[in-house]
Amino acid sequence: MRRLTSHPVAGLNSMHHMYRAVPWYRVVRNVLVIYTARFTPWLGVKNWMYRLVGVKVGRGVSVGLAVVLDVFWPELITLEDNCILGYNTTVLCHEFLQREYRTGPVVVGQNVMVGANSTILAGTVIGEGATVSAMSLVNRDVPAGCLAGGIPVRVIRVREEAPGSSDDGRGEGSGERGHS
Repeated sequence: MRRLTSHPVAGLNSMHHMYRAVPWYRVVRNVLVIYTARFTPWLGVKNWMYRLVGVKVGRGVSVGLAVVLDVFWPELITLEDNCILGYNTTVLCHEFLQREYRTGPVVVGQNVMVGANSTILAGTVIGEGATVSAMSLVNRDVPAGCLAGGIPVRVIRVREEAPGSSDDGRGEGSGERGHS
């Protein structure tokens, strides 16, 4: 289910209206904080910086190197306890279109792992204990406890064990590719 709010605009495309939606000084502050945090190697400092711009950050959250969070509406992002966002992931809470822009919250649930180079779009929820494979486009909700991936994201496997268990979703012997 999409949780997007539509904001119609008149005249030029909606990106020309961005500073009517969010004050320019807030965008500048958010860019400075988010892009500094993007390359900060200390997880505690990084999480503190995200909280400064309104991101709801739970305990034990790990945001990887080069992750980009939405600079216009970071307050719409919730990162629940013990989740991981892999290297170079992008989290967006907005879509600028020709005649409207849309905003919506993003929730990354407890014990979720999002693989490197993924993109999470506005209005989506990744359920507790889910794993999103690398290079995925999360354009819809991901159910709790499953392995999902692809462009666009789809459920690959539903795990039988409880969310947050030690299984990494790759199956038995995943470290021994091509060996018998």
